[in-house]
Amino acid sequence: MAKRILLKARLILVEDDKVLLMKQTNSNGGKFTMVGGTVEDFEFAKISLIRESKEEADISLIEKDLKLVHTLHKKKGQVTRIVLYFQAKDWKGEPKAKETKKFKKVGWYRLNDLPMPISPTVKHVLNKFKKGLLYSEFSA
Repeated sequence: MAKRILLKARLILVEDDKVLLMKQTNSNGGKFTMVGGTVEDFEFAKISLIRESKEEADISLIEKDLKLVHTLHKKKGQVTRIVLYFQAKDWKGEPKAKETKKFKKVGWYRLNDLPMPISPTVKHVLNKFKKGLLYSEFSA
């Protein structure tokens, strides 16, 4: 069986010790997660994140304002994911859930008091991010 590797890009948007999270609809898991998604074959990671941020949360980003702050190597069953987490030093827009079939709402939550239920992966990554770690591994 061929090994399957997915490349993902996610946004860690922090303001006043709060992080922007999206609440999934119940049919999509119902957990709090971050903006972002799969990097398409024709895209580079930053461009993918710029597209996903606009589509999901109506946030406008530009490449030069994105800084890689964490890389996650995740294994889940037969699928391996490499997830690149970028932080934006500047952005435009008022975050809102645009893809209402996937997300109920968007909000700012304290980094030291994350909402429940939260994706175990998001909790793991934010803990590593707060410690300044640039790389981690996770099995689900």
